[in-house]
Amino acid sequence: MAAMSIAATTCCSSSSFPANHSRHIATYSRASRLPLHRPAWRRSLLAASPPASRLRFRPRTSLSASPAAAHDYEFTDTNGEVELRLDIGKLGIESSRDVFVDVDDMSLLIRAKSDGTLRTLMNVGTLFDRVKSSETIWFIDEDQLVVNLKKVEQELKWPDIDESWKSLTAGITQLLTGISVHIVGDSTDINEAVAKEIAEGIGYLPVCTSELLESATQKSVDTWAASEGVDSVAEAECVVLESLSSHVRTVVATLGGKQGAASRFDKWQYLHSGFTVWLSVSEAGDEASAKEEARRSVSTVSVAYAKADVVVKLGGWDPEYTRAVAQGCLVALKQLTLADKKLAGKKSLYIRLGCRGDWPNIEPPGWDPQSDAPPTNI
Repeated sequence: MAAMSIAATTCCSSSSFPANHSRHIATYSRASRLPLHRPAWRRSLLAASPPASRLRFRPRTSLSASPAAAHDYEFTDTNGEVELRLDIGKLGIESSRDVFVDVDDMSLLIRAKSDGTLRTLMNVGTLFDRVKSSETIWFIDEDQLVVNLKKVEQELKWPDIDESWKSLTAGITQLLTGISVHIVGDSTDINEAVAKEIAEGIGYLPVCTSELLESATQKSVDTWAASEGVDSVAEAECVVLESLSSHVRTVVATLGGKQGAASRFDKWQYLHSGFTVWLSVSEAGDEASAKEEARRSVSTVSVAYAKADVVVKLGGWDPEYTRAVAQGCLVALKQLTLADKKLAGKKSLYIRLGCRGDWPNIEPPGWDPQSDAPPTNI
C-alpha cells in the first residue's frame, strides 16, 4: 500500500502536516434529550463501565526520537521564547558569515559552510508551534550556534523544537487539561486502534465501548445487533457513554456504523463531554481534494458525525499507519484548543452541570432539560 494520506482543516484556516492532516472547528446544534425509558440492562452496563476509582494510567513508554536535526542540539523553553544550541566546534566554521538561518512562522532551516561545502545542520519542516520569524536572533557562542525564536503563543510549553509524535504526546496534555477524547467514525476497528495509540502516547486510559458492552452482555456486539437490532445496541452504548462522561483522562473508542451511538443525532449528549474526533475515510485522490472534502464534512447536516469537534480524513486505512493517524488527531486537537482557549473550560463546565444536552449553548444551573421551557442561550 502506498503511504497513506491524512487531511485536516480548521474553519478559519488550513495547513499541511506530515502525512497530510485535516482538522476543523465545527458549529454544533443542541443535543436532543435522552429518552425517558431506561432498559433493564442499564444497571449491568453501568457496572461494566470502569469506575473513577479504578482509572489508573501507565506512564508513557519510550517514544521515537525526533528527526528534526542531523546534529546534537540543546533545547530550552523559557519566558515566551525557545532557544537552540547546536555544537559546531568540529565543523571548522570560521565566522558567522558561514552560517545561514532561514526561518518562517512554522519552519526552520540552519545551514553552514564548512570546508567549502554547504551543510544542513537542522531542517525542521514543521515547528511545534508558530514563531515570530522577524524577531529571530542567532549568534555563535564559543563552539555553539545559538538560535533564539520568539513564540506566538507565549504560554504554550514546547517539549521540543518540532511537531513530532514525541513532542505532541508530551505537549498536548497541557491543552486538554484532563478532558477526555472520544473517537467516532464508521469503523469500530479504526476507532479502537487509533484510540489505543493516542492513549498510550499521552498517558490516558484507553476505553473501548465494544469491550464494555460485550463484558456486560456476554455476547458480541454483532450478535446483539443481529438478535435485538442496531437501535438496542446504540441505546446501550449511550448508557455506557453516560457513565464515562464523568471520568477524566480517557480516550474512548466508540462503535462504528449504524449500531454506534455517534451515528445518531439524538445520542450525542454525553459525547460532548470530551473532545470528539471524527475519523473518516476519504475518497479524494489527493491532499487538496481531501481538504476540500473535510471542509464539506464540517457543514453537512445529514451526518451525525459532523457534530464532532474535529474531523480527520484518511486516504484509506492500513494498521501500519495507526500512529500517523493518531498524530494527525493530536495535531488537530492542538490547533482546536489553541484557536479556542476557553473550550476545555467549557467542556469542564458542561460535565460539572451534568451533561444535560445543552451543548454548545450551556444553560444556567438549575435548567431542566425535560421541561417545556425554551432554552435561554440560543
